[in-house]
Amino acid sequence: MTEPHPRAAARAIDALRRGWPIAIDGMMLLSVETADAARLALFDPAETAGVLISAGRAATLNLTNQLAAADPDSPVLVDRAPWIDVAAATALADPQLDLATPMKGPFRTVGIADPVAAAAALRLARIAGLLPAFFVGGRDPEVALTVADIDAHQDASRLTLATRARLPVDGAEDAEIVAFRSPDAADDHVALLIGQPDGRPPLVRLHSECLTGDVLGSLKCDCGPQLHAAIAAIAASGWGILLYLRQEGRGIGLVNKLRAYALQDQGFDTVDANTRLGFAVDSRDFGVAATMLTLLAQDRVRLLTNNPAKVAGLERAGIAVVERVPHRLPPNPHNERYLATKRDRTGHQL
Repeated sequence: MTEPHPRAAARAIDALRRGWPIAIDGMMLLSVETADAARLALFDPAETAGVLISAGRAATLNLTNQLAAADPDSPVLVDRAPWIDVAAATALADPQLDLATPMKGPFRTVGIADPVAAAAALRLARIAGLLPAFFVGGRDPEVALTVADIDAHQDASRLTLATRARLPVDGAEDAEIVAFRSPDAADDHVALLIGQPDGRPPLVRLHSECLTGDVLGSLKCDCGPQLHAAIAAIAASGWGILLYLRQEGRGIGLVNKLRAYALQDQGFDTVDANTRLGFAVDSRDFGVAATMLTLLAQDRVRLLTNNPAKVAGLERAGIAVVERVPHRLPPNPHNERYLATKRDRTGHQL
C-alpha cells in the first residue's frame, strides 16, 4: 500500500481555491465556487460532468429522502442537464441564492461510482473553506491525491510545539503563549498558560476562533465574552490553560460562517443554516486540543464548558476530564435565539 502524503492535500486545497481541477482516487473534480465558464469548458468539454453536493444541501432542494439527509455530509450527485452551467450549479450549491434565483429544475440524482472519494471531496471543500460542491467527471487534474492523503492531512497527532514566550494579557499578567504547528496545515493553534502548575489538574477552556466575536465584538454570538470570561476564570483559579483553536465557524471557515449569518438573517437558526450550506452541525476536531494538552504534559483537566461534546471529544482522545465546570454568561437581545438553539438542538447545558 502506498503511504499517504499529507502535503498532497495542502496542494489540492491550494488548487481548489485557485479554480484548478483535482482528482481524488481517480475522481475528477472542479470546485463550483471557484470555477468559471472557461475553466468548466476546459475541464468538461463534453458538458457531461454532474454536480456533487451534500445530502444536507440536497434535502433543502428536495432531492433526497430523510434517511439520507440524516447525514448532511454524505454525497449526492446531480445529473448534468444541458442548462446547468456555472451559474446554475452555483445556485444549486449556495442556499443564499435560493430566494433570488428560482430553481429551473427538475433535477435528477444519479448513483455515485465512488461514494468514499465523493465524501472525501466534500470534506476537503470544508477544509479549504469552500462551498461543498463540485463538477465531477472532467479531465486534466492539477493535483491527484487519495482519501488517505486527506486523512493524513487532518491527523492531529502530526501537531508539534513550535515556540513559546511570556505574554501578559488583560486579566492575566502571569501568562505564557505557546504556538503549535502542523507540517501540512496552514492554521497555527495556540495555548495561553495562565499561572503556574500547582499539582492540580488545570482549568482548561477550549475556545474556537471567532473573528467576528473575538475581534469585532459581534453580538450575534457569545464568543467574545466567553473568551474574556474564560481568561478571568482561569486566572481566578490560580492555574489553567486557554486553548485557542483555529476552527472558525464550528470548523467551516470564516466565509462559510458569514454565509450562515446571511441565512440566519433569512430566519434560519445556526443548525439549519449550517446544514443548508451542506455542512455538519459541528465540524470541529477536538483531537487537536487533546494533542496540544498532551504536548503540554497535561492528561487530566477540569474543563470549562457547557458543551458535552467537548468533554466526549477530549476523553476519546485520551484526556481525562475530572470535572466539567459550567461557563455561563447572560444573553443579549441579538444572541438569545442563538443560545437557545445551542441549548435545545446541540445539547449545551446552559
